Amino acid sequence: MPDTPQHPDATPQEFGSVDEVAERFAAHGYITDRRLATTVFLLSRLGKPVLLEGPAGVGKTELAKTLAAVTGRRLLRLQCYEGQDESRALYDWDYGKQLLYTQMLRDKIGDLTADAPDLATAVRRIEEQDSVFFSERFLAPRPVLEAIRGERPAVLLVDEVDRADEALEAVLLECLAEYQVSVPEIGTFTAKVPPLVVLTSNNTRDLSAALKRRCLHLFLDYPDADRELEILRAKETGLPEAAARHLVRVVRGLRELRLRKNPSISETVDWARTLAMLGVEELDPRVLAETANVVLKYERDLDQALDVLPRLVDPNRTLPEPGHGHGHGHGHGHGHGHGHSGNGQDEGDGRAVRVAKDQPGRHDEGYYGAPGAGPAHRAAPGGGQGARAFAAITRRRNG
Repeated sequence: MPDTPQHPDATPQEFGSVDEVAERFAAHGYITDRRLATTVFLLSRLGKPVLLEGPAGVGKTELAKTLAAVTGRRLLRLQCYEGQDESRALYDWDYGKQLLYTQMLRDKIGDLTADAPDLATAVRRIEEQDSVFFSERFLAPRPVLEAIRGERPAVLLVDEVDRADEALEAVLLECLAEYQVSVPEIGTFTAKVPPLVVLTSNNTRDLSAALKRRCLHLFLDYPDADRELEILRAKETGLPEAAARHLVRVVRGLRELRLRKNPSISETVDWARTLAMLGVEELDPRVLAETANVVLKYERDLDQALDVLPRLVDPNRTLPEPGHGHGHGHGHGHGHGHGHSGNGQDEGDGRAVRVAKDQPGRHDEGYYGAPGAGPAHRAAPGGGQGARAFAAITRRRNG
């Protein structure tokens, strides 16, 4: 995310109340509850970092981005990863540039010491050139140091801190407690304008007590149905209101499954935009199956979803009685409601014949284009009309 345009001397737009936090965040499309808005207000007023923990995709990173946008601060992001060198979280040292300056000094050292009356004087003159070797000109600040020494107010996002090693936590303690960073080659930098610090964690490991002690703490979980629907409205996905409300129920049903990765809020928004792009006004199992890969990124999760989507779309949907389909009874000799089938048998006998045709062994392995015995995989009556089509989709996937 690019920095928010701002004059270097601009004053950050801080919050006057908890309600103002909620209003300004909502104006930028981020819907907060009272607890989250209160935490953000305290973050800005107390000057303490906040640690956001919770599953991936619930809006932790987006909160820091929105905080930067609504306060007019620039966003500085440190993305953590396993094996990250703690020094690289603070700064890089430009050794190539330092070597160039050393060569320049070597060429000039004769001129510096040419008229020195004694060795002590020559050494003292050389020592006076230490700033050539160790100065900020060789310092390439990383996000943490840039947030401390920068002239402009900033929001420092330390993203997925749980993925980094414990050594990085120790390096961050000084920054989080005193808003200062020590650079061995130069000295200690202390923030002129303390940044607002947001740390996020997906709970892949426990964080140290020392780190948590320095932070406000908030666990972010998936929102309730009303707030998730409000988020969809705020994002202006283009999906009709009734379909959006229905989609939220479906997504919440998917999260109740034992999935490897639950659909995130951002993925729900993507799914809504996808359906709107396809012109969907009313949800049905078929269109959800065709687009489920927007929110489900693992094959096993997708297989589970295909089995339950018909029930999630319409829990009350039932199958008609076997053989009593409609829509092809004109001109084909199928009588409906007159006590006789089109072949001279009474309706009771005809129904029994049709039921017998659905017994195991009736169809070969190519039934509905799927390998394996078809009837063994058919959806049980009561699972919904869409269940039969989904049983075929599932068989094709398993094949």
